[in-house]
Amino acid sequence: QGPALFFFTRHLQGSAMNVSTRRIASETAIDFAITARERGRIDQAVDALRRAIKHDRQNARLWQTLGTVYRADEESALAVAAFEQAARLAPLDFKPAYGVAQASLEAGWPAVALFDAARVLAPSEPMLVQGRAAAQMAEGHAAEAVEQLEAIVDANPLWLDGYATHARLLWRNGEPEFDRLLKRGIERQRAYAGLWQLWIETLIQAELYARAETVIARARLQFGETAFLAPLEAIVASELGDIQRANEVFASLPVKSNVMLAERFARHLLRTGRAAEIEELASPWLGQADEGRLWPYLALAWRVLGDPRWHWLEDVGRLISVTQLNMDLVALAEKLRALHRRSWDPLGQSVRSGTQTDGPLFARAEPEIRTLRTAVIGAVDEYLSTLGEADVDHPTRRHLGKPFRFAGSWSIRLIGGGHHSQHIHPQGWISSAFYIAVPDSDVAGPAPAGQLEFGRPPPELALDLEPVARVVPVPNQLVLFPSTMWHGTVPIAAGERLTVAFDVVPIG
Repeated sequence: QGPALFFFTRHLQGSAMNVSTRRIASETAIDFAITARERGRIDQAVDALRRAIKHDRQNARLWQTLGTVYRADEESALAVAAFEQAARLAPLDFKPAYGVAQASLEAGWPAVALFDAARVLAPSEPMLVQGRAAAQMAEGHAAEAVEQLEAIVDANPLWLDGYATHARLLWRNGEPEFDRLLKRGIERQRAYAGLWQLWIETLIQAELYARAETVIARARLQFGETAFLAPLEAIVASELGDIQRANEVFASLPVKSNVMLAERFARHLLRTGRAAEIEELASPWLGQADEGRLWPYLALAWRVLGDPRWHWLEDVGRLISVTQLNMDLVALAEKLRALHRRSWDPLGQSVRSGTQTDGPLFARAEPEIRTLRTAVIGAVDEYLSTLGEADVDHPTRRHLGKPFRFAGSWSIRLIGGGHHSQHIHPQGWISSAFYIAVPDSDVAGPAPAGQLEFGRPPPELALDLEPVARVVPVPNQLVLFPSTMWHGTVPIAAGERLTVAFDVVPIG
């Protein structure tokens, strides 16, 4: 446990402590808890803070840190209670008030009024503005959220995050001109390169490459030959099939120095028949924090080249796991459908003709979701125990034996024509699909309609590779697999396909 906790514990052994000693012990407990949380030792962090609070109940920082620890562990109800105590002790500090609002939002509770209360303390704090917009969306006031955020951005025309949030909200509302505020911002701030870059990147994220090309041309008239436009032009040219132009621009860029650029160049290499170059491109990133962006393209390259190492990497027979849980699907489906009445097709995600819930699903306080979360943790533990020995060279097996945490959790509802495009989860380690409702085969369409496919490349890469595995969805079925593995679903003709998905990442 280290000297910090030893020091803290020693000072708690006496029946009384003076103010100075209590302050030192409390700060030591806070430091220890923060370190323990970062290492995934949530129980130790909570224990240290709870013991310190017994001796220093009026210390707002102890309660604030306890709320932060609970929130990191997706224990939203406990986080709200801790933040509320911190707010009572420090009524002029906006951070506890923000904690109450944000944890309440994540719990699935009304939060607009709570964000309003926090904004009284810090009216211009960006995360309060964005949080309030999310709370309005969650409470069914999407139009109001968009209108109020638009007014705030108009009053703060250099606030890039505000423009980005506004565009995401309009996209989720199905607005064709979801970038209208970016257009207006450019009219007012033509010399603001960051705003031009954001506009182009947003169009790329939406896969609206022709519109992005038009904006790039306008930006060139404004700035001439400038460094920030070249990577964007290379990406757009490649995605639009202007291979010669893409080759020219990519050749002028330091493609190995930026992982996002390396990923885009890997796509270009595959679609132009240069798979043999991808290993050299990817190698500097393998074993690094962002390696998940390059392994999927290396896997495709090895398959195209007939390199047997792709079997080592993807190990389909063992790394794809299909198990059954024992959930009350009727109650769970009812809860999730209520959430989907206020959810949307998010910008830059794989959902097509469907909806995806917003925010961390497993942080919600409903008992049906808490029960699922507990069952999922046990299933992931069991899955990891079956993967054999650790392998320091393998992106999945190198982390075996480490604790894990959720990096995201959400629900997807697909209807007629709905599917997931082929994609990977570059920020994850292990990904998933848990099936709550699936359409009958006579409704979904002939096989393989609705099936989960692994290893099929995105169609825009024009690679003649078939899936390496398929899973027929069954209610109460949990599928676990590496986040670096390409996956998507075959469209369903009709009916409902209701799932929960999540990513976990290793700690340490």
